[in-house]
Amino acid sequence: MPTSCDTDIERAAALIEQADLLLVAAGAGMGVDSGLPDFRGNDGFWKAYPALAQARMPFTTVASPQTFHEDPALAWGFYGHRLALYRNTVPHAGFALAKSWGERMEHGYAVFTSNVDGQFQRAGFDPQRVFECHGSIHHLQCLAPCGGDIWTANDFVPQVDADACRLLNAAPVCPHCGGLARPNILMFGDDGWVERRAAVQEARLESALNKARRPVVVELGAGVAIPSVRHFSARVVREFGGRLVRINPREAAVAAALDVGLDCGALAGLAAVAALL
Repeated sequence: MPTSCDTDIERAAALIEQADLLLVAAGAGMGVDSGLPDFRGNDGFWKAYPALAQARMPFTTVASPQTFHEDPALAWGFYGHRLALYRNTVPHAGFALAKSWGERMEHGYAVFTSNVDGQFQRAGFDPQRVFECHGSIHHLQCLAPCGGDIWTANDFVPQVDADACRLLNAAPVCPHCGGLARPNILMFGDDGWVERRAAVQEARLESALNKARRPVVVELGAGVAIPSVRHFSARVVREFGGRLVRINPREAAVAAALDVGLDCGALAGLAAVAALL
């Protein structure tokens, strides 16, 4: 006899089957199945960074331009460690499942993500179809900033003392003014983020949305604490007549009866739906 969970998975598969555009909307929970940390509150953050726990430094403090100004070795110790981690992480199989669904649709797929880790590109998603609303750790900008340029971080190989969370080698610098460079990421208390790259990505996503008649959002690991992804999902439903499949192990509730919430992790949810597609 089918359970309510089985029924929900069938409904999720049906929503995806009828869509002409797949919108993958991903928060931090998307990377957990790849082994990436999910900073839920200071306890989770400090578990990943013991040196910052000892200093009682919250995520909102270290992830700020002010820390780059006051203690660049600490700021780049944190971001350099994350950059190396993301470069060495293999995206889990759920990425490929979602990509394959979108490739079968009339208007393909697009990605909206608050993650800065570049995992969608590593998983083979077309970079022209990814909107990173908070920027990317794989790109740099001037800390000042002296201008609007953004460049790749490919040439920067951080050497980090993980126990102290401090950068050991030279930090990257702006090629124009010679000042300190920082990741092209929207941080806390950030009035210096160069938005140009994200704005171009956003325009491409809007263009895809405007062509679709039956968009479906598959939302993965996006919580309510930083609701950027949830706001996007709600907008697709409200303004574009889309439907939502929300996959989240803790906060899976959906507002509309036609939408579906699956209370599981990203990989488990995607695999369960894939079994029916």
